[in-house]
This record gives sequence, structure tokens and C-alpha cells, in this order.
Amino acid sequence: MIMSRIETMTFASVYPLYLAKVEKKGRTKEELDTIIRWLTGFNQETLEQMIEGTQTFPEFFAQANLHPNIHQIKGVICGVRIENIEDPLMKNIRYLDKIVDELAKGKAIEKIMR
Repeated sequence: MIMSRIETMTFASVYPLYLAKVEKKGRTKEELDTIIRWLTGFNQETLEQMIEGTQTFPEFFAQANLHPNIHQIKGVICGVRIENIEDPLMKNIRYLDKIVDELAKGKAIEKIMR
């Protein structure tokens, strides 16, 4: 059940939630976009298309060229240890969630972009 809901969610519907979370903690859209571009390999133009588009999370990550250091993102997100997630889509979503959380918690961008 959870997977079918996640598979139908669009990146555009979640991005404003990410933005609100980081702005509430004093961070900026530019910082959020920087870490998302680092994770996905998108340039700003492509990211803007994704923010305004209708791509679901599977489509979003299918178009991404994930950073080779993505495996260095570790820890717990939503009560689940990222390293233990087996489903590739869910793992990628949790990587994204984790770096957004790190940004919101004040971690330096240079440390987020391992």
C-alpha cells in the first residue's frame, strides 16, 4: 500500500514541503536546490522543470544521475535506518529526505555534499 502511494506522488507535490521545512529553519531555496542538484545530477533548469512538472518519484529518480557518494548518506529517517532499506526507490527517496533534514538542522552544505 505505501509503495503504491509513493509511486504516484509527484516530486512537484513534495518540493514545497521540503522548501517550507528548510525555510522555517532559516535556510534558503538556493541551498535546498544545491543539495538536490548534488544528489540528482540535475542542473538548475532541469530541477525547475521537475519542480513545475508532473514526474512521479519513480520518474524523477529514473532521470537522475545519482552522485557516486550517495552511499555515504547514512542514518535514520522516519525511524528507519537508510542502510537497511532494500527497495531502490524507497532508498533514494530516503536519501533525499535525509539531506533535506540535515539542511534544516543546520548542517553545512559542504558536509551534506559528502
